[in-house]
Amino acid sequence: VQLQASGGGSVQAGGSLRLSCVASGRTFSSNAMSWFRQAPGKEREFLAAIRWNGGSTYYTSSVKGRFTISRDKSKDTLYLQMNSLKPEDTAVYYCAAGNPILSALTSERMYDYWGQGTLVTVSS
Repeated sequence: VQLQASGGGSVQAGGSLRLSCVASGRTFSSNAMSWFRQAPGKEREFLAAIRWNGGSTYYTSSVKGRFTISRDKSKDTLYLQMNSLKPEDTAVYYCAAGNPILSALTSERMYDYWGQGTLVTVSS
């Protein structure tokens, strides 16, 4: 399975971006997909996850209410709609796919496949 993330770019604070992540390759069997990000000099952090079949969503508190994760099963595509962007949202954003249990959704180790990352820069 290959994941291809896109949609990053530069935006002013308060603006919006939508990231996409297309899964390709052998039959997609992961039960969840997530978005993580890594800011300069910081560890990669979990942002949001979605159960591929049921559609249940989970968010970290710092993005809840501003970011929305969704998926289009017919296109094997994951999205992250980001609104009200802040300079502190500047980071490389990664999509990931795996079979995490609920209690470990936020753990990088639970994900088998990763996209290459797309850079989001938010200026003040």
